[in-house]
Amino acid sequence: MSTPPPPRRRKPRADAERNRARVLAAARALFTARGQDVQMPEVARAAGVGIGTVYRHFPSRAALIEAAGEARHDDIVEFGRTVCVPCPDAADGLARYIGYIGEVLASDRGLTASIEATLGSARPEGAAAERTEAIAAELIARARTQGTIRPDVEVADLSMIVCGLAAIIRNGTGDWRRYLDISLAGLRDVSAGPLDAAPGTAVPRPSGGPRDGATSGERHQAAT
Repeated sequence: MSTPPPPRRRKPRADAERNRARVLAAARALFTARGQDVQMPEVARAAGVGIGTVYRHFPSRAALIEAAGEARHDDIVEFGRTVCVPCPDAADGLARYIGYIGEVLASDRGLTASIEATLGSARPEGAAAERTEAIAAELIARARTQGTIRPDVEVADLSMIVCGLAAIIRNGTGDWRRYLDISLAGLRDVSAGPLDAAPGTAVPRPSGGPRDGATSGERHQAAT
């Protein structure tokens, strides 16, 4: 006797998808404007739906905040893919990508604070992090090929820049655009070559200098 095929999963109805998008858009706007003070009934009123519709799509306030953060990451990735990657100058595309992240963080401080308070961190995780890093990796690879950034720049370097950017914006400790300009100038300084080795590691001496292991007298003679 043959086994009946499993039931086909129905696609979400168009109106259900629209309601979810309206709830998410309303939540992002409210959390951005007011931060942690926003409650689910307010989101429902702003979206023009019933509270049951909100909970049907987002079973908890934490789930709604998490979805709002994911939507923001998706916007950043989309900007990187459609605006930054096509730039003829990959270093310029990279600068626009990080600059856009700064603009988003600066305008969404309330949402960032809500994400951090609810989830412990506003940094993208899992698939969201992979998507944002993939855009950065592509831009770095193209800029290296064009010779417009330092040859040793890695995705981890951009992550450090973005972390510093986020801290400045979150704490209001300085001009984040100036910080970004200085950081990006460092990435573009191709003439400087690779960064110096970390403290405690061996650094090649210039030719003609005193050899390793020379006595203090030999080093003095070499210096004079």
